[in-house]
Amino acid sequence: MAAVENAESLLRKDEYVEGCPGCAVDRRKQLQRGLPLKQILTVWMIVLATALTIASLYPFLYFMIRDFHIADREEDIGYYAGFVGCSYMIGRAVSSTLWGVIADRYGRKPVIIIGCASVVVFNALFGLSVNYWMAIITRFLLGSMNGLLGPIKAYACETVRDEYQSYGLSAVSTAWGTGLVIGPALGGFLAQPADKFPGIFTSDSFWARFPYFLPCLITSIFAAAVTIACFWIPETLHTHIIESTSSEGSYDALEAATEQSDIKEMEENKASKKSLFKNWPLMSSIIVYCTFSLHDMAYSEIFSLWAESPRRLGGLGYSTEDVGSVLSVSGLGLLIFQSSLYPIVEKMLGPIMISRVLGIVSIPLLTSYHYIAMLSGITLSIVLNIASLLKNVLSISIVTGLFILQNRAVDQDQRGAANGLAMTFVSLFKAVGPLGGGALFSWAVKRLDADFLPGDQMVFFILNIVEAIAVLMTFKPFLVERRSN
Repeated sequence: MAAVENAESLLRKDEYVEGCPGCAVDRRKQLQRGLPLKQILTVWMIVLATALTIASLYPFLYFMIRDFHIADREEDIGYYAGFVGCSYMIGRAVSSTLWGVIADRYGRKPVIIIGCASVVVFNALFGLSVNYWMAIITRFLLGSMNGLLGPIKAYACETVRDEYQSYGLSAVSTAWGTGLVIGPALGGFLAQPADKFPGIFTSDSFWARFPYFLPCLITSIFAAAVTIACFWIPETLHTHIIESTSSEGSYDALEAATEQSDIKEMEENKASKKSLFKNWPLMSSIIVYCTFSLHDMAYSEIFSLWAESPRRLGGLGYSTEDVGSVLSVSGLGLLIFQSSLYPIVEKMLGPIMISRVLGIVSIPLLTSYHYIAMLSGITLSIVLNIASLLKNVLSISIVTGLFILQNRAVDQDQRGAANGLAMTFVSLFKAVGPLGGGALFSWAVKRLDADFLPGDQMVFFILNIVEAIAVLMTFKPFLVERRSN
């Protein structure tokens, strides 16, 4: 029995082992008092470096595709833009589970460093794209090599005390949402610099030849600084647990020292624990997350295309700077809400209820977009900024609640793989989002005179159908929480 007790004490979470980085982090957490601002800010910066690349291309993608001269008609630009938008997500879907497994075996830190470094290289190469296929390939490589978004959610939970996990995961979704807003703002303001700032960038300069490189360069420089800083972040994985579970000798000792019934119970618990696909609290939250994310990515693609398309096609006729301004306002409001109000609301309502309620509110808000397009001047600007701000706050708050459910559904030794699995599935859905959104928008602008839901009305109607399906999934018996041990 002594061997059993030693093995059990080795696996206990409250046992500190010298030389184990995870135990060192746990020891610091026990001594921690007050809100862990340093840890939250670290998570926020890492995720932001990645999130900036996700949607930074949307404000100028319409013009980039136009400059590639691959679309025969203006109405077809959205169709080709969808393939560029989805290539990143396809790459991420291919590799996310693998990166999660690597994070569980070798640590969160190396995966985070590699992910940030991939942004530096492949995002810059995307800005230097000279044709349509180079743009698709570089975005695919950026997605496949950047596997940190799954492990960083595990890291956010493990680096703070249990009562602050909602703050840590809120930092992930806040940075994600901020990146999805500031990234497009950078793309909108800095793309085509020779046209916008002729006094600084001449028409025969490098920047005129590569008009979409400047926003990518700025993002890569920021990612490079974050990559260097990541060498000093602590590892949170308990290496002594990994070593013990991979040691055949320890299992032999357990088998020799316990009764057959105890062995059978251990094997059943282990098999149940290791099967992520049989973990319904995890899988149900992933499926709901995928459905909401499909809607959000399609919306991100459609919003910029809709805002920049001419009035005669039902759009707003906005420039890249106009779209960048709208998204900047959304990003500021999102940052304020997620960092201050969301953790309070989450404690009051719980992660499932907040996702459900905010999903319901999103439906009438999105319906109003068709009527917003009928406005003009300062009224249009004010109403559009308010609607965009609310839409982004609602979307990010919904997925934050689902992040919490996913990470509570598993223990630490499976958290990287669970988040990697979630990123694999959600990346597939997010790949469909831009592709479907671009194709949907191109189809809608060709039916402006249709009797049933003409033009953009059909676009927002279909987006609302997807949102409604996701809301229905938040009810029992589909979406459930893991029972506390």
